[in-house]
Amino acid sequence: MLLIPGLTCPGAVWDETVAKYQRQYQCHIISLAGFGGQPAEQPVSQQFLQDVRDQLLAYVHTQKLIKPILVGHSLGGFLALWMSTIEPTVIGPLVIVDSLPFLAAVQNPAMTVEQARPMVASLRQQMSQSTQTIAMARQTSAGMMTDTARISQATRWSVTSDPATVAQAMYDLYTTDLRQDVARIQQPVLVLGAWAAYKQYGSTKESTRAIFEQQYAKLPQHRIEMSETGKHFLMWDDAQWFFAQTDVFLKQQAVAHK
Repeated sequence: MLLIPGLTCPGAVWDETVAKYQRQYQCHIISLAGFGGQPAEQPVSQQFLQDVRDQLLAYVHTQKLIKPILVGHSLGGFLALWMSTIEPTVIGPLVIVDSLPFLAAVQNPAMTVEQARPMVASLRQQMSQSTQTIAMARQTSAGMMTDTARISQATRWSVTSDPATVAQAMYDLYTTDLRQDVARIQQPVLVLGAWAAYKQYGSTKESTRAIFEQQYAKLPQHRIEMSETGKHFLMWDDAQWFFAQTDVFLKQQAVAHK
C-alpha cells in the first residue's frame, strides 16, 4: 500500500491509516519535497507534479511492488489517478480521498486548461513570494477539518512548507485535466467525497456528488461514496466511515484477486 499525502502535508498525515493497515499490508508512506518541513528541491521544477508522478512510478518499479494499492488524499489522490493513467497495468486498486480529475472545473465544467492557466499563473506568482502567516494557515486548516488539535497540526505543516513548491504544485494541479485520461485506468477505484465544509456556500450532498459523478464519468470501474459529516481530511474527520468504506472495498478486491 502506497500512501500519498495532499498539499503541504507530510506522510505523517496517514499515521492512523498506517496503524490500522500495517498488519495486512506493507505500507510505503510518501512525503513530498517542500511539504510539511521536508527540504525543498532548489530550484523548484517547473513541472513539479509530473516529476513526482514519474518518481513514484519509478519507485514502484525499483521496489518491485506488484500492483500496489494507492491511497491518496487531495493532491495525493490526483497523483494516484495520474500514475494509473500512465501505467494502468502496474498499479492496483485506488482509494481516492476527496480529490477530482480537474480541480479547476469545479465551478464551471466547461473550463479548459487554456482558460485556467492565466488565472492560476498569477496565483502562483503571489503564493511563491509570500510566506503564510500562522493566522492565515489556521483559517485555511479550519475549513478542512474539525478537530482543534488536528487544525494546529495542519497549520504547523502549512507554515513549514516551502512557498515556491506549494505554489508550483497548485499550478500543476489546476492546469492538468485528467477527465478524459481516467478512461485508461483499468483497476477498481473507490472515490470518497466530502461536502459538509461547502454547506455554508450553498452546496448540498447531491450537488457535490453530481460534480464527482461528472468528473469521474469516463472512469470505468468506480464507486463514489459521500461522507455525511466529514470535511476535506476525511481520514481524520470521519475516520470510522473512512475505514469502513476502505475495508469493504479492499476486501472485495482481495476476493476478486483470488
